[in-house]
Amino acid sequence: MDFTFTEEQQAAAEAARGVFSGVAPDGVPSPAFTRGPVADDFDRALWARLADADLLSLLLDEEHGGAGLDAVALCLVLRESAKVLARVPLLESSAAAAAVQAFGGPEAKSALLTRAGRGETVLTVAAHGRTGHDAPELAVTARRDGSAWVLDGVQTAVPWAYDADFVVVPAHTGDDRSVLALVPRGHEGTSLAEQTSTTGERLGELRLDSARVPGRDVITADGAWDWLRGLLTTGTCALALGLGERVLRMTSDYAGQRSQFGHPIATFQAVAVQAADRYIDLRAMEVTLWQAAWRLDSGTPGALPASGDIAVAKIWASEGVRRVVQTAQHLHGGFGADIDYPLHRYHAWAKHLELSLGPAAAHEEALGDLLAAHTLS
Repeated sequence: MDFTFTEEQQAAAEAARGVFSGVAPDGVPSPAFTRGPVADDFDRALWARLADADLLSLLLDEEHGGAGLDAVALCLVLRESAKVLARVPLLESSAAAAAVQAFGGPEAKSALLTRAGRGETVLTVAAHGRTGHDAPELAVTARRDGSAWVLDGVQTAVPWAYDADFVVVPAHTGDDRSVLALVPRGHEGTSLAEQTSTTGERLGELRLDSARVPGRDVITADGAWDWLRGLLTTGTCALALGLGERVLRMTSDYAGQRSQFGHPIATFQAVAVQAADRYIDLRAMEVTLWQAAWRLDSGTPGALPASGDIAVAKIWASEGVRRVVQTAQHLHGGFGADIDYPLHRYHAWAKHLELSLGPAAAHEEALGDLLAAHTLS
């Protein structure tokens, strides 16, 4: 297969590098010394610059003001955003808008997509279930009541829940189907309880108590949640890759300057071997990411469903990003824990990504189930 990026995909990545070039990863207080969230809102100024660069509408069709690009282009941009720890709901809003475009009705598309592409409407997704370990679609029930749907349940750790205009909530129906409800912030029958991520960002526990959502704002198409979940997961792997690449670069720069016994520590075999191992991790994370993104978008048949490629990408991303930041902390010594140096922030963000992706063992088990269910030729 050929993973050469198209001119349009490369242009999106180049535009992202330009927008993120002036972003400082330590633009907010350190989460290590902050009680509660590090900020009350995401970086609205950066959000506006992303909108001006047409990076919020990458996945939208031209009729909605978008570029009509694919998951690979979005992952290229997310990769750049993670290198500077960009505090914006780029993944969640882009993925939610793409799901509305692919599976939503005409009213929802008309109301949301153009405004989302311009950054005027912000979307997020409740994708962690009741506890963070259970299936998100099982944490909320949805039942019809006339032309509306009534939602009951709890979704934990919803990113940007206090800032987004709409939360996309997966729910299950009485006939064991999954639907996606577009729930406005502050909607009647909903409440938020503040939670804080390891990154210091404010999350929300979303409670729904007989919350009525109009039928036009509920996506009932088969496969909508599975597709959205796949895009969110693949995007999270892209964030892990970008973060890991920046951390390894920071470690390389430090090891080339830090001297012991009259020589840079980068020349010591033990240091070089550890850095080389982490480079291998990153290259494995990269190739499995592009394979997953390509399968998700292209629909190309394979020996396993696309969920198998996504599972492999998750295995490498969740394990790889942890190993990269742990090695970086080790090779930086005490300097890595200095709050005036940004490495500890990358460590905190890496832990959040690792928790979001879930343990590699669970993905290996899911991959094993797929292998057992599909005969490989």
